[in-house]
Amino acid sequence: MHTLAGLLGLGTWEALALLALGLLLFGRRLPEVGKSLGRSIVEFRKGLSGIEREIEDASNRPSNAPQRESMRPPLTEGGEDPRVSRATTRVAAEGPSGPAA
Repeated sequence: MHTLAGLLGLGTWEALALLALGLLLFGRRLPEVGKSLGRSIVEFRKGLSGIEREIEDASNRPSNAPQRESMRPPLTEGGEDPRVSRATTRVAAEGPSGPAA
């Protein structure tokens, strides 16, 4: 009780006053309140474990998406990327008949 009171900044008398108020409000129904609170906590934990299990299953399942290249291929000696065709830019610069003289 000291830990909870320390976290909330309550002293001993404040904690006792809250406990007395709780007994006055829930006196006869206290066992029912405790039972329903316990059930709620159990259901909450079941839900959390279900979510954790789903996340773990999803992370262990192989992906159906195609694998992308993780690294680029090395550039050629001229510094060009071999995957890119330069023919279209060369034709536009030289014209359709070839280089101008």
